[in-house]
Amino acid sequence: MRMKKNMRFGLFLVIICCFGLTNLLAVDEHADKIIGVWKTGSGKGMVKIYKENDKYHGKLVWLKEPNDENGKPKVDKNNGEESLRSRSLLGLINLRDFTYKGDKVWEDGKIYDPENGSDYSCEMKLTDDNTLEVRGFIGVSLFGRTDVWKRQVKK
Repeated sequence: MRMKKNMRFGLFLVIICCFGLTNLLAVDEHADKIIGVWKTGSGKGMVKIYKENDKYHGKLVWLKEPNDENGKPKVDKNNGEESLRSRSLLGLINLRDFTYKGDKVWEDGKIYDPENGSDYSCEMKLTDDNTLEVRGFIGVSLFGRTDVWKRQVKK
């Protein structure tokens, strides 16, 4: 009798572990769906989102107007740090350190806006395979702005 109880308990533990492993694999399956090239809501730029270690980042890979009024490649002229104002906007990493939280949401990251030279806390949510809501904010997500990006290229 006691042996049957132990076997049932052991089977119960195996089932629970399998269920947990299945959920873990499902989380990983959705985590990388954000990887690809995205056009910003304004249409002025495209950002390539990629994974490095366990974090997600993004860099500017296309600009509608890549050159300034003098015909030279645009630089990060609005950056608060003077030493960074001469760096090119193309190739600039503007999304940093996002973590996948589940339910197609990435949080705890930062977004840099080269138009005003400011860094913001940011979270992103994939509403369908080709639509990404990017919300930059100061302090609390309630005080922020959401931009809707459209996928251009998958992985």
